[in-house]
Amino acid sequence: MLLKISIRDIFKNSRRSMITILAIALGFAAINLFQGYVNNTYARLINAAIQGEGLGHLTVYKKGFTTEGKLQPEKYMFSGKEIESISGLVRKMPEVKLITPRLDISGIISNGKSSTIFIAQGLVPEDDLIIRGDIVKLSPVEGELLSGNESSGALISSGLAKMLNLNLGDNAVLLSNTLDGMANALDIKIRGIFNTGRSATNDKVLLLSYRHAQDLYDTMSADRLVLLLNSERDTNPVMAHLKASLKEAGYEVEIKLWYELSDFYRQVKSMFDMIFTFIFSIVFVIVIMSVINTMSMSVMERTREIGTMRALGFKKNSIKALFSIEGALLGLWGSVLGLVFFAAFYSIIQAAHVTYIPPAASIPVALEIDVLPLSMIKNLSFMAFLSAAAAFFPARKASRMRIIDALGHV
Repeated sequence: MLLKISIRDIFKNSRRSMITILAIALGFAAINLFQGYVNNTYARLINAAIQGEGLGHLTVYKKGFTTEGKLQPEKYMFSGKEIESISGLVRKMPEVKLITPRLDISGIISNGKSSTIFIAQGLVPEDDLIIRGDIVKLSPVEGELLSGNESSGALISSGLAKMLNLNLGDNAVLLSNTLDGMANALDIKIRGIFNTGRSATNDKVLLLSYRHAQDLYDTMSADRLVLLLNSERDTNPVMAHLKASLKEAGYEVEIKLWYELSDFYRQVKSMFDMIFTFIFSIVFVIVIMSVINTMSMSVMERTREIGTMRALGFKKNSIKALFSIEGALLGLWGSVLGLVFFAAFYSIIQAAHVTYIPPAASIPVALEIDVLPLSMIKNLSFMAFLSAAAAFFPARKASRMRIIDALGHV
């Protein structure tokens, strides 16, 4: 009976009810569109960190490297024998797609006339191509990628190349100290030029082959081992199992997750979380105020009706339930209409083929919005609950009115 009365009351004030339903619908569509965009952006950010930054899913360091490794690198690096042993253990895990050594180096780079500092990463070219996968297409290299057949080849960041006036095919010299403290020099040939996507690093970064980087430091060691898994969902289980296996084998290690090493991912995710919270708060206020306004006007117009219902035996809780049901119905119908708006806006965006250039990429990518059915159901339920809660306050006021005052209200 309360449901029937609620539906009749909504249709009785159809214009005001429709305005409220439209406000809820637009808010619902906006939330789900932005949530779908954010979800797709997070997925791209994850790929940009795991593949674009070459971090893989897990990175294994010798215990103490992250705190003391800069002061005593030789003490906290994996020897060639340790690399083979650990790699053998890791490859037995079916979730692991690839394990590869890395070595970071730094020093001074010179073109023969001028010089500046550099930071470089020594990597196995074949393994790096597997880790980066299709994301290489978003950050194309001018020239060639690293190859295991070219021992002296190097990729140079565009800012550093411009600073030293280096072009494809030019030679340069790297100067640094070996792990034993002896000065050493290394010739490189510029095989490719790339953009890091960040001004802070685009004038410093080099990429070398792993063996070439070892030559500069005069070592056969690596400072870390990078693991690529078959699925990002396997990250935490593999890390727990790997820690136990390596500890049992006598290796004291530190294992870092990909997002612990990606400052860019954490910063951008934090920004989007804040934006989404801000937008959701605005929609939240709009829905609350729309429902409260609608239900307050309804209470004022139906004061005598409320008095009559109370005189006929309706209890206070029944009055509260009546208005709360009306609010819930407004929220439910608004959300259903919001699904229609979402489908319309989604189709328009897909048909328009909107593109943009994301950070660390040099070619446009399509604006994509993920459809999240589970989130939509949750949002629909929340909107209905929110509308019912917003209707509770005027309903509470209506239920407390004295019957004689309500019947005599003008």
